[in-house]
Amino acid sequence: MIIFTSHDQIIHEYSLYKYFLIFSISFISNMFSAISGGGAGLIQLPALILSGLPYYQALATHKIATVALGLGGSIRNSKLLRKDVNVICQILIFGTPGVILGSWIVKFLSEQFLYLILGILSIFLAVYSIRKKSLGMNSLNENIKLIFKIEFIITIFIIGILNGSVSSGTGLLMTMLLIKSYKIDFLRAVSLTFFTVGIFWNAMGAILLSRIGFIPINLLLILISGSFTGGYLGAHLSNLKGNKLIKNTFTIVCLLVGISLLIKSLELFFM
Repeated sequence: MIIFTSHDQIIHEYSLYKYFLIFSISFISNMFSAISGGGAGLIQLPALILSGLPYYQALATHKIATVALGLGGSIRNSKLLRKDVNVICQILIFGTPGVILGSWIVKFLSEQFLYLILGILSIFLAVYSIRKKSLGMNSLNENIKLIFKIEFIITIFIIGILNGSVSSGTGLLMTMLLIKSYKIDFLRAVSLTFFTVGIFWNAMGAILLSRIGFIPINLLLILISGSFTGGYLGAHLSNLKGNKLIKNTFTIVCLLVGISLLIKSLELFFM
């Protein structure tokens, strides 16, 4: 059950300037995230932590806000989703248990190793995207063989575990997995990622993580408005500019997320 604080329970007071700053951070980070297929946690989560929220409380707040991002992006790209109902069902059926498991075991996992693994993977995705010029530029609508479908399902479950326990990078992993497995373009893959990971996975993770502590309702409303509008605009720009913009943004965000996660990992190792 998600528990929100009433006004007299909120510990941290925010000025009008801070509200505007948090909205701007949320709007910009989620706009780029909607274009690239992930990475909103790169800026949004650290901003919440710096505002005074404990890590798990900030993570739960961030995940609820990214549900609004998923809604904003999905509403703009709803027509694209109709082609891939079967893929959506696979992601939700086999990935959601991973999210639940990840949210449950997050306290027992080594944060520095999770950050290290995701950081290396994110940088690898960026390098791979740069080297493969035609990657994700067109949709071939290929049906994959049973053995590759099983691999796809297992990988979805693993990404779900990471999504339930770590804030950044899993949307990028899902986007690349969809492109590689089904040979679809970036626009279609990002649309699927935000409908499944952005809305359903993050909602499940937020519900489970919010049990740890209170979530300040005033801050959450600001984040939701920034996430939704940023997500809608990002999806709109993706449709206008096409796969080239999405791929370039995806590559940049992967590099930034990867470097950020590696720095976090090193900080935890030497603490």
